[in-house]
Amino acid sequence: MMQERNGVQKKMQEFGFTEDKRDGDTYYFTLKGRVSVNESLYMEQELKKAVQQGCTHIIINMCRVTVFPSAAIRVILAMYQKLKNMSGTLQIENPSENVQNVIGMTALEELLLK
Repeated sequence: MMQERNGVQKKMQEFGFTEDKRDGDTYYFTLKGRVSVNESLYMEQELKKAVQQGCTHIIINMCRVTVFPSAAIRVILAMYQKLKNMSGTLQIENPSENVQNVIGMTALEELLLK
């Protein structure tokens, strides 16, 4: 039982989505680790909070992302569209190789990559 708990704790440590700083209406985040469906939902909640707090420009550093599923793409695209409708932006900077591959397969490089 203890090993299961430690395994869950280790998995949680592998994922991270943190706000690094705010500069006016621009928020900078870092996403790292394995992004699953649950983590994608968490990321979505955090991005929505940022918008509610007046954010209209989001930059997400993804240099340490190891797994980037379609659920995460959905969250990114939905937030991209929401910010675009507000005359804002969402950009991904320093994408890991895995993120580049996923974004490349979906032909979203021009929209999302900084």
